[in-house]
Amino acid sequence: MTTSAHSLAGGAIHDPSRHSAVALGLRANWPQFSLLVVVNAFVGAMVGLERSVMPIIARREFGIASTTAILLFIATFGLTKAFTNLASGWLADRGARRRVLIAGWVMGLPVPFLILHAPNWWWIVGANALLGINQGLAWSTTVIMKIDLVGPARRGLAMGLNEFAGYGAVAVAGVVSGFVAAQYGLREGTAYAGFVIATTGLVLSLFVRDTRDHVRLETQASVTTTSNSTPPRLSSILGCSLWSDPGLFSVSQAGLVNNLNDGLAWGVFPLLFVKSGLSLRQMSILASLYPAVWSVAQLATGPLSDRWGRQGPVVVGMIAQGAALIAIALTRDFAAWVVALIVLGLGTALVYPALLAAVGDLAQPSWRGVAVGVYRLWRDLGYVVGALLAGVVADFLGMSAAVMIVGVLTALSGVLFAIRFQETRARIQPSI
Repeated sequence: MTTSAHSLAGGAIHDPSRHSAVALGLRANWPQFSLLVVVNAFVGAMVGLERSVMPIIARREFGIASTTAILLFIATFGLTKAFTNLASGWLADRGARRRVLIAGWVMGLPVPFLILHAPNWWWIVGANALLGINQGLAWSTTVIMKIDLVGPARRGLAMGLNEFAGYGAVAVAGVVSGFVAAQYGLREGTAYAGFVIATTGLVLSLFVRDTRDHVRLETQASVTTTSNSTPPRLSSILGCSLWSDPGLFSVSQAGLVNNLNDGLAWGVFPLLFVKSGLSLRQMSILASLYPAVWSVAQLATGPLSDRWGRQGPVVVGMIAQGAALIAIALTRDFAAWVVALIVLGLGTALVYPALLAAVGDLAQPSWRGVAVGVYRLWRDLGYVVGALLAGVVADFLGMSAAVMIVGVLTALSGVLFAIRFQETRARIQPSI
């Protein structure tokens, strides 16, 4: 069989040996791709409900004074999500993509009830463990399935659309929960909407079709262009991501640091804004501005990474995020915070789809799920590192110092990426 990759407009990869044609490409798969985009919006909305109110719930309803104790809900979320990402990638490569997606939503159903009826803060922490499993299974699977559908030519565009939907919903849900909480109560604003979101996401996922045939088709095409057709072991991929492979290491460390500062934004920004005298509604708007800009800008930055490559957007984006965080730490002015959060969102938009697309470049179809899982393992461990680092620094040196330190680390991560990463847009394979 002879196969070839074509552009979005020009053509897709077809397998003439199959009775019902399977094709790679966004145009050929737009109904399923669009459904997965919508599903991922609901995945993002689940976590977005907590972005503006959860640290306030800890202080006002449960009397938690320690910033470190408050941020344990983010650390727990990040830890469970990180290792669930790894499991979901492993399961996905064994033909279970659709089942993993549905299982993710089943795990998310109890979260709103636990938040609403929690007798103490540790129940909230436990609810976030389930939320981490929900996100790790559902979000990772939508990422993998979209990469399966579009083929090699439009990975950046696919990831831009995926992350636009997910983080756009994060922003919208953050504003909605803040406004509803101001009207009906902090926990009610999260729980009622969460039940509707989880139920709808589960129902929509039942209509998703598996992408295993698309994986087989791309695997047949890739075998003709590479001698390494045997999938490597999970331990080999993990080992390479630690240092030895420049590509896998670079995307893993950049992903970890990027979510380190996102965990800071989730847990510390609401406390910093309220401490500065802002109302709950003002704080909700500010807390949602960053993911909103991040979301919309990815519609442009994802496709641009297909044209310009992965390295430049990641380096510029990480340094821009670092500068924005330092600016947030140095000011107490509402307008200055708005500008800094816009820059933070633009920087993140440059980084997120480019890193995911780079993982798709590096991995062959037969072990793509595991590669995505390994990357997302390191990336979401950033929530754990960020929550613990920010909490300890904030308790001893203040919240501004925590934001400043994370800003410096983010900029340094961009410099390291520039030094070690080799461009993957030409589909350079890692040395596994």
